[in-house]
Amino acid sequence: MRVSDIIEEFIKDLLKDEDDYVEIQRNELAEQFNCVPSQINYVIQTRFKPSQGYYVESKRGGGGHIRIKKVNITKSNYLMHIIASMEEEITAGEVDIYLSNFLSYEMITETEAKLLKVATSDNVLTVPAELRDALRANIFKNMLLNLVED
Repeated sequence: MRVSDIIEEFIKDLLKDEDDYVEIQRNELAEQFNCVPSQINYVIQTRFKPSQGYYVESKRGGGGHIRIKKVNITKSNYLMHIIASMEEEITAGEVDIYLSNFLSYEMITETEAKLLKVATSDNVLTVPAELRDALRANIFKNMLLNLVED
């Protein structure tokens, strides 16, 4: 495992042990993992984003701290946010990225991911190339809408 992965897992383990949030000292954590403080910043900025269900607050001075809070995002809210922010056209590669994220956040099952992938694949979308990405986006969005729970 890379240092970034180890730091991420360490912070997530801390969050599991706490009910509300965790406060960490960037310099202390960097010392613990024998890395530079910017490595801690990188992990927090890339792996603890609001879109991933985290709220991060940083306080400078006086020993400063970083507070990370896990926000409860429902499956429906998450999927609706994705649908609303999705472009009018989407490539098969972009579908793969969405599906990977959905699976890692446990928003969909493996079976749902397979069905979404197959339904939006180039093998199925036998229309002229200039129409394919727009059709894929429409199908993908509508299938996601059907996964939204009331």
